[in-house]
Amino acid sequence: MTEWNVSEEAAALHKDALVWDMIFPWMDYASQELKHGTLPRMKASGYNLISLTVAHDYHSLNQTIHKIAKERAYFAARTDEYVFVETVDDILRAKAEDKLAVYINFQGTNPIEGDLGMIEVFYKLGVRHMLMAYNIKNVVGDGCTEKTDGGLTSFGELFIQEMNRVGVLVDGSHTGYQTTMDMMEASKDPVVFTHCNACGVFDHHRNLKDDQIKACAKGGGVIGVDGVGAFLGTGDNSVEMLLDHIDYIAELVGPKHIGFGIDYVFDLDYSKAVMQNAGPWVPQIAQTDAKEWLDIKYVEPEQMPLVTEGLMTRGYSEGDIRGILGANWLRVASQVWK
Repeated sequence: MTEWNVSEEAAALHKDALVWDMIFPWMDYASQELKHGTLPRMKASGYNLISLTVAHDYHSLNQTIHKIAKERAYFAARTDEYVFVETVDDILRAKAEDKLAVYINFQGTNPIEGDLGMIEVFYKLGVRHMLMAYNIKNVVGDGCTEKTDGGLTSFGELFIQEMNRVGVLVDGSHTGYQTTMDMMEASKDPVVFTHCNACGVFDHHRNLKDDQIKACAKGGGVIGVDGVGAFLGTGDNSVEMLLDHIDYIAELVGPKHIGFGIDYVFDLDYSKAVMQNAGPWVPQIAQTDAKEWLDIKYVEPEQMPLVTEGLMTRGYSEGDIRGILGANWLRVASQVWK
């Protein structure tokens, strides 16, 4: 066995492949030691690229600009360890130089504060994907926990047109069912779900129905399987459950439409505090499933080599495994980013 406690074959594939995680909550209020200590853990576990969430729907434009400035400065001062991604070529360069590549994303569209011109500004600052609505309604559409399911708004259609023009990936995670279906009709580029699982394995409002999965694949999109125990269906961080969601989606639309958006939360005390005080942004806390957010576990970076070995054990080809680990995200980014 290797240092990752997997077979030599799995370790070699994991090391050689591009390993790309589409969602890592980059929390301002969490312990800085834990926050900045997690990226080296990811690097040591074979990760090559991490997308950092720097803003949600509850952040203002002003807050977001300052946060981006802070994070860009942090990585600019550490170019011996990190590559801040502007282009697809930066990703390949980081892999070749054995550095960890990072870029930034929004979980929500409110940070633009209704100014479509800000989409291009944020793209130039490094934002490469935005999800449409974080759980509840905004000016673009409904979230996945909203009372209504009204679909994409007229402003939302304009928003997507501008995202397509600029090169920002349209993300349907956390967004209401009808809004996602409308998004996939409205977007000329592939729509992605950066961190969602399959309702066919575990029926949860954050997971995707079969027709959402099929519509995503029809448009050339990719679904990032999520490592949050509450969405896996076990409440824990079982690699086997993560693989079950991959199997289900692969059987439905094929492995070329699967990636990872593990959504790892590195500070559980912080997570509990947020979940208990998140107000309308996490409305399920006031409902019957509140306990799941206080007890859940998350798939951790050190488990990812085990996921690679699990994919091998379950009979996926080397090409399919490389795709799931990161090449599928690379394909979509190469198509959409300008």
